[in-house]
Amino acid sequence: MSKTVIATDQAPAAVGPYSQGVRVGDLVITAGQLGIVPGTKEFAGPDIESQTRQALENVKAVLEAAGSCLEHVAKTTVFLADIEEFSRMNGIYAEFFGQNPPARSAVQVAALPLGGRVEIEAIAEACDCNSPAECGCQSD
Repeated sequence: MSKTVIATDQAPAAVGPYSQGVRVGDLVITAGQLGIVPGTKEFAGPDIESQTRQALENVKAVLEAAGSCLEHVAKTTVFLADIEEFSRMNGIYAEFFGQNPPARSAVQVAALPLGGRVEIEAIAEACDCNSPAECGCQSD
């Protein structure tokens, strides 16, 4: 099996010795995504809701660049700066994973890079659908 590094300008660029994502066979693994607007070094907003929404948009962009989509996510990990913001994060998360949500872990950490409120990573299958209409994945 070969490893393919995933890079897209639709998500924040890697700022260290890591890749935005990696595809190994039919498995896609994203790096943790903060709520940073692509092409900037700015958070989408100071609050957990805006940062969660942007982090998930960033995860989505990496998945799509790898030939997958949110529908194929099997597992996510959510890192929170403050576990008291879990329910507010969860409300936004549910907008992205309403039907058949993936398995998930959510933990509070001591700190996140750049003072972020949330960081989200995902593991997904590559899309094997016959058309984007089947699952919502974008075509390559």
